[in-house]
Amino acid sequence: MNNQKDKDEFSEPAIKHPSSDELLDVSIIGGGIAGASAAIYTGRYMMKTAVFTALRGGAIIDSTMVENYPGFIRISGYDLMQRVLKQASYYGALIIDAEIKSIEKKEDFFLLKSTTSEEYKSRQIIIATGTHRRRLGLPKEEEFFGKGISHCATCDAFFYKDKIVGVIGGSNTAAFSAMLLSKYASKVYLIYRRDTLRCEPYWRKLLEEDEKVEIIYNANVVELLGDKMLQGVRLDNGASIDLDGLFVEIGSEPSSDLAKSIGVKTDDSGYIIVDEAMRTNVQGVYSAGDVNTASAGLKQLIVGASEGAIAASSAYDFHQRNFKNN
Repeated sequence: MNNQKDKDEFSEPAIKHPSSDELLDVSIIGGGIAGASAAIYTGRYMMKTAVFTALRGGAIIDSTMVENYPGFIRISGYDLMQRVLKQASYYGALIIDAEIKSIEKKEDFFLLKSTTSEEYKSRQIIIATGTHRRRLGLPKEEEFFGKGISHCATCDAFFYKDKIVGVIGGSNTAAFSAMLLSKYASKVYLIYRRDTLRCEPYWRKLLEEDEKVEIIYNANVVELLGDKMLQGVRLDNGASIDLDGLFVEIGSEPSSDLAKSIGVKTDDSGYIIVDEAMRTNVQGVYSAGDVNTASAGLKQLIVGASEGAIAASSAYDFHQRNFKNN
């Protein structure tokens, strides 16, 4: 009998999960690709592992199409992360649907407190908290969120069928959003503050060939127009554009406040400083993924996965030297 299918589907855990009241060997904060990949490795290292996450899969689950992750020509972000998290669980990681709100350094362990008021003890920590979306900082932005303003074309594109929309940004994400929206909207304005898009040439070519997409260079949105919902924008060149929707894709900022609270050093932009082994300046604390300074700033799924593996390996080495017989 061929049991390969059962193995591939991770039908039953290969390693028993630790209970939440045990002293954990490693706590992973963040359930995106970096955190989940780290959990696969710490689980296989037979370390008692818990992954804390407010959103299983992280930000990539909003992406309908991932085409540059090895092994998949095309897969949705949601499906990819369900596979990775299931694999982490299979190898013994306890996935806890809670956000860690505070960390306290004790003599020989860290005390983690969650938003559900639970407390956990852990010998080591891997911080994989990723980034959060930047806002425009304009009046009415919060008021119009969900009423014309969105940060997720994947989630909301369908609602703008035959309507006029704008996208702010020049990155791969902004280009992807514009292309996705063009499948539904009657017109898409891509508004960028520089004279050249910074997305990959592949995306730039698609945008330039799409008759529905108009790129507006050297322009910033300075005012959101409308009463109870968005009706348009005013640019710093004096022009106004009537819009039914506006998708803000102007980058992200690191979610590093939790790390800073225990003395982890960050750079001027708030990214966690790590060495080649994903170690921070605080002993027993590591970082993986978009929240740190590693990998020349290349924020890609494959990079986050590899950093998670490196962080897990470093945590295991430290565990072997210090806690092997405990």
